[in-house]
Amino acid sequence: MRLLRLARNDILFIVPIAIALCLLFSMVSISASQILLSFSLLCWLTLLLLKKEKLCFPPFFWPLLAYCILSLVSSFLSFNPEESLWDCRELLLYLIVPIVYLGFHREKELKIANLALLTSAYLSAIYSFFYFFLKASPGERIAGFMGHYMTQAGLLLLFSCLAMSMFLFSKDKIRLLWGLAFLMTLGSLVLTLTRSAWMGIVIAAIVILFLYKPKALIIVPLAIGLFFLVSPKQATKRALSIFSLKTATNQQRIEYIKGGIKVIKEYPLFGTGPNMVNVEIKKEKYGLSDESKKLAVHLHNNIIQIAAERGIPTILAWLIFMAWVFVSLVKLLQNKDPFLFPLTVAALAAFLGFLTAGLFEYNFGDSEVTTLFLYLITIPFTLERIQKRQHPDLEKS
Repeated sequence: MRLLRLARNDILFIVPIAIALCLLFSMVSISASQILLSFSLLCWLTLLLLKKEKLCFPPFFWPLLAYCILSLVSSFLSFNPEESLWDCRELLLYLIVPIVYLGFHREKELKIANLALLTSAYLSAIYSFFYFFLKASPGERIAGFMGHYMTQAGLLLLFSCLAMSMFLFSKDKIRLLWGLAFLMTLGSLVLTLTRSAWMGIVIAAIVILFLYKPKALIIVPLAIGLFFLVSPKQATKRALSIFSLKTATNQQRIEYIKGGIKVIKEYPLFGTGPNMVNVEIKKEKYGLSDESKKLAVHLHNNIIQIAAERGIPTILAWLIFMAWVFVSLVKLLQNKDPFLFPLTVAALAAFLGFLTAGLFEYNFGDSEVTTLFLYLITIPFTLERIQKRQHPDLEKS
């Protein structure tokens, strides 16, 4: 029994460290981050076994669990079940919600995890600037340590929400470090030339500034004006192309949406199967141009993509999940605890930024971005759970 208690205490100590290390590499090394996330999953499962306690997670995890089950059903009914089931291995990433919710036991552990993420962002931003000024070719989209600039942009968008919120709302001594990190990641985000993430950060900033001081919203148009004054010509050209339907990329997105709707009508219940819509949509009946067929990896829209490859019931489960997260975060804003409130604001801003970017990009299919997104929307509820456990009187209030 004594050995069992020692093992249990060791796991209690290891799980938050594993999560923190995962966050430390989240914007630096995809492989290292995924290995550490897998290790935290094994530690978490061991913790459940040793403590013999019931699995617990935020209520919004239920529709996400339904999404996973329906995705597996869609995989078995897919055009290529083997390919679809292999693609579904990423569903395991969603376990980061209960891992984070149950894995932290003290506020200090959560602060250390966020500091690890802060460090990762600094390393990513410094490398991005170094590469841009010393190595990049003209017009190159900067991907940082990531394999693709879209992944880099998605991570920077989410982190920027946390950094901005911590700077404005936190009373912590290192709030200035969060402020500097926000400016650096914002600059790095500009260098990715990713319009969907740019729109996402604008929406996120509006939310954060409104909750800070409504009058501070004047900063948004001023910041946009400054962007057009100091940004590289390629960046301003990309920004202006957002409003043009004549650009090739915008026309292709319209084609994907129209073609995706046709796929949904063709396969309404369970879709084509995960990772199979890119094959189906290239058929002539969906009306894509030759150029769009060559680039059709996904449909550049979360809702259309999920519905087309997994079916209408699955997208309904996903929409319920997103709505549940939003309502839960809005309710949690009522708690003005000095540590909890900044995390709640960050989570709400990240949620809306992620949702906005997802109208023009399949960011829920990017495992690195989704992992950080799920972490950010979970930590406010983790902290609330920790505080209620430490102060049982909060349960009654």
